[in-house]
Amino acid sequence: MPAPSRSQFTAGLVQMTCSPDPRENLEKAVQRVRQAASSGAQIVCLQELFASQYFCREEDARLFDLAETIPGPSTETLGRAAKELGVVVIASLFEKRSKGLYHNTAAVIGADGALMGMYRKMHIPDDPLYYEKFYFTPGDLGFKVFRTPFANIGVLVCWDQWYPEGARLTALQGADILFYPTAIGWHPQEKAQYGPSQLDAWRTIQRSHAIANGLYVAAVNRVGFEGTPGQGLEFWGNSFVADPFGVVVADAPHQNEEILIVQCDKTRIEEVRRNWPFFRDRRIDFYAHITDRWGEG
Repeated sequence: MPAPSRSQFTAGLVQMTCSPDPRENLEKAVQRVRQAASSGAQIVCLQELFASQYFCREEDARLFDLAETIPGPSTETLGRAAKELGVVVIASLFEKRSKGLYHNTAAVIGADGALMGMYRKMHIPDDPLYYEKFYFTPGDLGFKVFRTPFANIGVLVCWDQWYPEGARLTALQGADILFYPTAIGWHPQEKAQYGPSQLDAWRTIQRSHAIANGLYVAAVNRVGFEGTPGQGLEFWGNSFVADPFGVVVADAPHQNEEILIVQCDKTRIEEVRRNWPFFRDRRIDFYAHITDRWGEG
């Protein structure tokens, strides 16, 4: 078999259900990383807060016990697997930074098993069954790119998906692909009326990041129902990868676990940017007010 081209890299997206047992979820995640690597993945991304069920459905101080340090037990376990398999792993975790200080953090583990760095979720939502402001302090590391042997990767988390500023600032640092570990789904009582439009908006906004920045975008969502009837969430899966012109090149179903394996080609980035030169035509001399909360009346 010929060696892979240096212009190509292979992403693996792990869409899975989660149990109430963190140890079981970690073991399952390691198994899925192994499966992805055996199928050729070089960079494997796990879904948001994969080590537990999505606890932000309620405000309960006892649930802070789910948090862990980074480095910590999960990064050490995944690091051993990453080193053995020679893959990069993106692991979204509930980070305990200090007593009373917690973040929603994506750890990037290199193919040598070492922690390359972290991205702390910048935009924190507060909506029914998504009470994240109770648990998470907004990120303070800024938008970052991690330069791996396979590709330059940007990592943002879930609610960050809706903000073009985060995607653009990460793209400007040379990212080839943006990964979005995600935990999003339907309130079951709203699904019939709003479900299709919510899912369509979620896919559309991320495809727009791919188009506007001429890079790959990978959304990695969880799947399955968590909670109790009337107070639960049906996570809608639909993990996908869009190419630099927003074409969905692979996607997962909404109801089943899936490991997506997607080969990406950096020459496609160059091709799209030459024909749609958005970076060339940016009017950076008139963007100063982007940091204002609101424009003048």
